[in-house]
Amino acid sequence: MRMFAMTRAVALIALFAAVFPAQAQDYPSRPITLIVPYAAGGGNDLMARTAAEKMSKTLGHQIVIENRSGAGGSIATRAIAKAAADGYTLGLGGTGTLAINPTLYGNVGYDPRKDFAPVGLIATSALVVCVHPALSARSIGGLIALAKTQPGTLNYASAGTGSGIHLGTEYFATMAGIKLTHIPYKGSGPALTDLVGGHVAIYFSSLPPALGLVREGKVRALAVTGAKRSPIFSGAADGGGSGAAGL
Repeated sequence: MRMFAMTRAVALIALFAAVFPAQAQDYPSRPITLIVPYAAGGGNDLMARTAAEKMSKTLGHQIVIENRSGAGGSIATRAIAKAAADGYTLGLGGTGTLAINPTLYGNVGYDPRKDFAPVGLIATSALVVCVHPALSARSIGGLIALAKTQPGTLNYASAGTGSGIHLGTEYFATMAGIKLTHIPYKGSGPALTDLVGGHVAIYFSSLPPALGLVREGKVRALAVTGAKRSPIFSGAADGGGSGAAGL
């Protein structure tokens, strides 16, 4: 049985004995690999590293992070499905790899319902709509108005074609009646890097990796995709718009 590490450390440890009763007393006896289906530096990567640090201290063995990006996370998830079912390969799963990809592409090389044993939930996170500071928009309304004057001219980054960020941004564009140009990346880290560099204008980022960039003024936050303002961004200085109400 392979395990998907989508959990806080406490919940994960509590289930180890149940999953591996024969190994409970001597497991683990060597380092564990945690495969992250996206490039380093993004929200999934940061959450995985935070969980791995606490897991390592609790288990007394190192949790080694292995980033494998590509195909919206399917490459790494396929590798997790084929790994030995001995508890020494964990994987970070999410909406994109376990729900969106199998639905969009059919044969992704794994069955999310049969090939993995879910352990628990690490975190849930809203997205924050970020733009490059050079963009004149300082609110969601301003962004929509700007996009309507330049149909297809404004581009946006995603963590990969078919990713939750890709579909979420397209849904936003459809609801707003605007046309944006999609630029796919192999993860949130590279996408944010190019947003800071001005190579893309818009990115719907998870909260953790965007916060520091917003506070430093390297990107501007316009809104979060939740039902209310995010307290995380209430003190962020972004030149206007940070902590705006959800879309």
